[in-house]
Amino acid sequence: MSLTSGRRAPTVGQVVNTLAPHRRSAVRRFWASTIGKKAVMAVSGLLLLAFVFAHMVGNLKTFLGADDLNHYAGWLRTIGEPVLGREWFLWLQRTVLLAALVLHVTAAVQLARRDRRARPVRYVHRPPARANFAVRTMRWGGATLALFVVWHILDFTVGTVNRDFVPGDPYHNLVADFQVWWVNLIYLVALAMLGLHIHHGFASAARTLGVTRPRRERAIRIFGSTTAVVVAGGYALVPVAIMTGLVH
Repeated sequence: MSLTSGRRAPTVGQVVNTLAPHRRSAVRRFWASTIGKKAVMAVSGLLLLAFVFAHMVGNLKTFLGADDLNHYAGWLRTIGEPVLGREWFLWLQRTVLLAALVLHVTAAVQLARRDRRARPVRYVHRPPARANFAVRTMRWGGATLALFVVWHILDFTVGTVNRDFVPGDPYHNLVADFQVWWVNLIYLVALAMLGLHIHHGFASAARTLGVTRPRRERAIRIFGSTTAVVVAGGYALVPVAIMTGLVH
């Protein structure tokens, strides 16, 4: 008596081809759901926050002088050598950050539209002023920050809006740029929006990812608020120091 049924076992390729549509369908269902969009928004936001914090630490090297800041900027272009080519890691980082930003903004816009469609008529009982302020800050502050990112790239990476831009000399570019009062105003307003965005967004991300518990809620709020102050304040130190002549 044969121990086999006579049917051939499926190949690896057949199994993959069978499972792939189900996997893609699951991803689409996850993205289509409200919780899925909130989760993507939370994870992408935390990734962007990690970069923003690291970038702030690098900016503070301005206080160590031109050599230190310029050397740091040059080192960023050589990370991964000789395994990676020059600037490969930098462009990989930019690609990941761009993908995170696109996902973050897309999820935010789609959630806002979904929320408006779900509430076509204004309620007689309006939400608390604090909650309403948080929602408005996240939406309009997020839009402001998106525009600021474009400005920042044109200012310090491309050099289009910086009349005294010198390629390869970030210290000079910082000092020249922040000696103009209206440039400082743009950056300080953007930093205020960034601080509010982190303040409200961090707690929201923690709730979405299931980190918040009754015992942890206050600690998470304090940590989010502290992070917002440290990041916004850390960035603000450089333009304020240049504007007041402490750095020149």
